Amino acid sequence: MTTLDQISQHILQTLSRSGRISNLELAERVGLSPSACLRRVQDLERSGVIKGYRAVLDPQQMGAGFVAYVTVGLNAHTKAAQEAFERSIARSPEVRECHNITGAVEYLLRVEAADLAAYKAFHTEVLGTLPQVHSITSYVVMGSPKDERA
Repeated sequence: MTTLDQISQHILQTLSRSGRISNLELAERVGLSPSACLRRVQDLERSGVIKGYRAVLDPQQMGAGFVAYVTVGLNAHTKAAQEAFERSIARSPEVRECHNITGAVEYLLRVEAADLAAYKAFHTEVLGTLPQVHSITSYVVMGSPKDERA
């Protein structure tokens, strides 16, 4: 694990909110010279603290106005069942996130679809046909007052 001082934390916080900020503006915001700021960012990239940069997409603009979080319980608690489920989910473009979690179920998915009918088709024709799946619970997103995913 990399130990981060206050300046590095400030750099990371700024980049996580605005990944396309120029080095000059970033340096001004964190109180460094542009060359020192660039060195720090490059060190953070090399060390793996910064894994990459992404575009934040608007699901509605892309035709995916329906979002649900879905919990999935498996019928077998084996490595083979998990791997088979994960392979199937990796092929499903509707699943934007898949997390193996603790608790009463094994997985939490973030699913984006065009509308309720498209989600129902995914639920029935994809999740519902996987032999590893024992339970499915859907939580439909009605609004997202705070969403800092990048």
